[in-house]
This record gives sequence, structure tokens and C-alpha cells, in this order.
Amino acid sequence: QVHLVESGGGLAQAGGSLSLSCSASGGTLSSYLFAWFRQAPGKEREFVAAITRSGPRSAYADSVKGRFTISRDDARNTVYLEMKSLKPEDTAVYYCAATSAAYYFTKEGQYPYWGQGTQVTVPS
Repeated sequence: QVHLVESGGGLAQAGGSLSLSCSASGGTLSSYLFAWFRQAPGKEREFVAAITRSGPRSAYADSVKGRFTISRDDARNTVYLEMKSLKPEDTAVYYCAATSAAYYFTKEGQYPYWGQGTQVTVPS
């Protein structure tokens, strides 16, 4: 079972950047596909980005495409989410998730492993 811990959230100005990290332990990172989700106040948790085990290949929600970049460093057991050109609507708690599936899913129910989340705030 893999244990995930997110870090790097905080306050950023609109147009600014933040970098999130997801540290994984308890498993072999290369065995997992990882994703980032986010949940804004009063809204459902939504898919942000995913990165496959091999390739690797990445996928993004339309709302973040071209602004966010997901990457992984299996040697460091860490997955990253680089966020640029931040907007107030990016304000949310960001969660790292993992699955041993070979293909990514956009629905949270398909991910058995979750971190505790990290807050990202972009004031308007």
C-alpha cells in the first residue's frame, strides 16, 4: 500500500506560479499511475492531471492544459505539479492520488490511494 503526502501549496498571486510535490512511500513508485485532483469550496473534487507509469504519458483537464505540468521522478519517489499562470479559479485543495492501473481515470473513485491534500489559494 502506498502512502502519499502532498506539499508545496500556499498563496500565489494571479498570474503567478506554484509547485506541488507528492511524496510516495510504502511501495514502488514505478508501479503506480499518479494523478492530481482538486476540490474548491462547495464543489466536487475534479480531475486535474495524470501521469502514467511508463512512457510516461500525461493528461490534463481542459481548464489547466497549457498552464500546469505533471511530472514524476521515480528515483526520488516524488510526483510534481508545476502550476503557472494561476487564476483565482485555481483556488482549491489539491490532492495526489495513485492507482496501479495502467491507464488514467478522471473519476476519483478509480484511485484507491490518496494524500491529505494541500491548499492553493489565488486571490482575485
